[in-house]
Amino acid sequence: MRGRDLSQRTPRGFRDILPQEALSRERICETVRNCFSSHGYMPVETPILEDKAVIETAGRIQDSPFQLFDKDDRLLMLRPDLTLPIARLVASRMADELPVRLRYQAPVVRESGALRGQPRQFTQLGVELIGGEAAASEAEVVMLLADALARLGVPDFYVVAGSVQPLDALLAKCALGEDFAYKVKRFVHESDLVSLDEYIDATEGLSEAETRALHEVVRLCGDESVLVRLEELLHEAGVDDEKSGILSLKNLILSCSSLVRQRRLRFDFSILNSFDYYTGLVFKGYAEGIAASLASGGHYDKVLCNLGLPDVAACGFAMSLERLQEVLGEQGGSGVVTPGVRIAERPLRIAVPKGSLFKDSVRVLKEAGLPVEGLKDLGRKLIVREGDYEYVIVRAQDAPAFVGFGGADCGICGSDSIIEAGVELLQLNDLKYGGCRFVVAEPSSAKGQAERAYAWRGTMRVATKYPRITQAYYDRIGQQVDIVQLHGNIELGPIVGMTDRIIDITATGSTLKENDLVIVDDVLECTARFFAGPAAYRTDVRIRELSKKLAEVVARGEE
Repeated sequence: MRGRDLSQRTPRGFRDILPQEALSRERICETVRNCFSSHGYMPVETPILEDKAVIETAGRIQDSPFQLFDKDDRLLMLRPDLTLPIARLVASRMADELPVRLRYQAPVVRESGALRGQPRQFTQLGVELIGGEAAASEAEVVMLLADALARLGVPDFYVVAGSVQPLDALLAKCALGEDFAYKVKRFVHESDLVSLDEYIDATEGLSEAETRALHEVVRLCGDESVLVRLEELLHEAGVDDEKSGILSLKNLILSCSSLVRQRRLRFDFSILNSFDYYTGLVFKGYAEGIAASLASGGHYDKVLCNLGLPDVAACGFAMSLERLQEVLGEQGGSGVVTPGVRIAERPLRIAVPKGSLFKDSVRVLKEAGLPVEGLKDLGRKLIVREGDYEYVIVRAQDAPAFVGFGGADCGICGSDSIIEAGVELLQLNDLKYGGCRFVVAEPSSAKGQAERAYAWRGTMRVATKYPRITQAYYDRIGQQVDIVQLHGNIELGPIVGMTDRIIDITATGSTLKENDLVIVDDVLECTARFFAGPAAYRTDVRIRELSKKLAEVVARGEE
């Protein structure tokens, strides 16, 4: 195979699509287009460039790195999705024609880290129903998504639904202010249920029922029966039934009864895609055994209100063409989908960390009732099969990537590794071992020099192995930082004058003392976490059962 001239390559995250793949994309798009059209949805197109200020009026923009000024000095952006541009179109051009049913097929552009192997351009196929009756709109778009996936022949698909209303109503009942509500929703949005638990437990002023509900609501996952427990939790916490969103969810079940009978409609209240965007139902489309969602959508009335159309219901979803290609066995470039096998036909795959976390990880898995005999004498084995479980032996730092990209369903590693990976994961349990402490340190002989340098330079120079943790710390304290990433002996950074300080892990502090370094601040404390890929967690009950067993193991250890 002849190598390509590097001068002719495409930019990172963008690629050419050759005829064979283009034909498969055409077939998929035609099937989806015919499905949407048969339900009365009309095509629209919006510009690939949008006025950033106009779009930000509608809602917060995420993942929009491609921006430029035109000759009129207006800041333009390449669209990161289609919902906001279509909402802008409807508010400015079609407000007198409501309700409208619109469909689209178009490329969008989002940023992806250079080392994550994911595309920056991909194609969305979607619909927006604007101006209909709220409950009917939700049911219509959910059933439309199911119809599209069925017509495509997507194997073993599910629609997993949640809602922002139960949590919003619960937070309003707690009445602890906007900052408390924001932090709770931020933890849910970041899929960090462990930090959410810690924050709730550390908050004063909550009743026992409110605390219990805040812990449990976002962990409710399963079939329609979970609504019974949701209703119990909210009722015990004193949440007004009219504000809880329960009635809307019950109506969804009734309107989507065929999906319920087929066991293709499930619920998960950890789904909170963008907490200043959706106002009611939020849902995703999955296929069993894959590592990412195929579609995502929800109810977003607030966007229309921001654009001058109050009291107008809006609901829709977008499907990823690239992910559909791969789950259908075609060539594709989604970077995240691993074509799967039926859950009933494969073992649960768990990423187990080597090194210092290995012994305790095996212990908690054994105490949770899992077979671990094969882990006692690993040798050079990389995968160990034990009955209905398969253990993938990885470095702790690699565990998040294996789970995030479908190499494993769930896993164990330190929370620092999860932060550094920057991969979409659902953190489920603090396992209470493997504790470590991140600190800021500087030479004792250079006390005060870092502050003086910052005063004239305007930035702090820091050596570290952990750039994400370091950046997050300096963002939190409001200082600009220049990060020098090293892979060993980072203590040398300030000693030789290359940086002002370091951020590193310490246990006893002896290494710091031996090198004349003193701690000037604590950054965070980390422990081992049990985590899962969101798609695996929402489609595989075995992960949820294992999470409960591990919680019981931890609770017994604290008694």
